[in-house]
Amino acid sequence: MIAEHSNMLLARVNSLRVFSLTLACVLAAPALRAQSATPLPDVPTLLQQVLDHQRQMESVQENYTFRELDVTQTLNKDGSVKKTESETYEIFYVRSHEVRRQIQKDGKDLDANHQQKEQERVTKYIEKAQKTPPGQAPNGEIVLSVSHILAVVKFTSPRRELLDNRPTITFDFTGDSHAKAHGVAEEGAKRMSGTVWIDEKDRQVRRLVARLDDNLHVGFGLFSIGKGSNLVFDQKLVNNELWLPTSADVIASGRAFAFVGFRANVHVTDSDYKKFHAEAQQQAGATVVPQPGQH
Repeated sequence: MIAEHSNMLLARVNSLRVFSLTLACVLAAPALRAQSATPLPDVPTLLQQVLDHQRQMESVQENYTFRELDVTQTLNKDGSVKKTESETYEIFYVRSHEVRRQIQKDGKDLDANHQQKEQERVTKYIEKAQKTPPGQAPNGEIVLSVSHILAVVKFTSPRRELLDNRPTITFDFTGDSHAKAHGVAEEGAKRMSGTVWIDEKDRQVRRLVARLDDNLHVGFGLFSIGKGSNLVFDQKLVNNELWLPTSADVIASGRAFAFVGFRANVHVTDSDYKKFHAEAQQQAGATVVPQPGQH
């Protein structure tokens, strides 16, 4: 008897859930139909606005310091996880160059010896960054940004989709073989295809999913990233003020020094954005001002 009552109660609960879901869909349907009926904005104008906003956001981001957590899973050949490691960084910018100071390893603060070595490394990097023009890499790093990808791809299949209950205009994209690439990063972007979600109201990239359609060789062929490696990149409105990167997932395979193979999953989380004080220089120990809602 108890079992029968339990089953009857569960059936009623499930019925209520189905009814609630159905009702929510019915209520949302008119809004979705109205949204679908609205003509899409002029695509070339929209894409130029998005590219301009993305470049502006990447420039504005340089006025902030933030914390980044990188969790790396090294994989075996069969795809099983061989090892998991995490590293936490404080990130700031010098002359548009990203400076990364490691503060934790596997969730633990660096000991005094490693802190000293890390500070010495960061100090040397800052000295190089101060002498390196924007757009060039102090140590020859390859930095692939969203704006690099947007600048050298072709867009197709514009459509509307909801993401986080906000309307987005979504495009598929493929590398444009005729686009002029500036550096290795954009050359790599030309070998990518994927999908981008653009927040319709703010004209900002909300999400970008890209995959590498051909092997990419860098460093005079000493290092290669394998075909099929992919990236999922998310940006969100932070503190209702600015669109900033919040997370990324990278699934990569490749070879180093022509014979050492690697396969890894990397999850990146960016958080705790704080703005540099207007009178502070962008260097180690610069004063930051917490934004609203931050402590």
